[in-house]
Amino acid sequence: MKNPRDLKPEHVTALIDTREQLPWTLEPLKRERATLATGDYSVKGLERFVSIERKSLSDYLGCIGQGRDRFEAEMQRILAYETKAVIIEASWQQLQNGDWRRSRVTPQAVVGSTLGWIARGVPIILAGDRFEADKFATKILYFAARRRYRESLDFLDSAVGE
Repeated sequence: MKNPRDLKPEHVTALIDTREQLPWTLEPLKRERATLATGDYSVKGLERFVSIERKSLSDYLGCIGQGRDRFEAEMQRILAYETKAVIIEASWQQLQNGDWRRSRVTPQAVVGSTLGWIARGVPIILAGDRFEADKFATKILYFAARRRYRESLDFLDSAVGE
């Protein structure tokens, strides 16, 4: 007999913000477009609890440079979420080396800003590349949904006295 506490990844629906230009595949999760208040990804039904922000390296550099004020506001909003992450499609080594073009942002500014946001409580995952970032996001979304699902079953069990 199957464990009723087993929520399969293919039963979870990931929400992708309508403004997201290059969405991850998030396989094997289902996917739907939605307008999210914060972040680029969430779970259907858990929009107030789960938020993931996706950043390519060039996007992230822009957030440290010209888009700093807007990104600071986003980081402040994301702190309110129970499950949250900023997933960057780059490695720590790439941030430190500063091997980028068309940006005046220094490696010291990038590393300092990243560590500053982490110190404020924002989980930042340096995934290495787009493929690995997609896998991290998929797992975080699934684990958050599975945890909520199990909590709801525990609540129902206690409510009926089992």
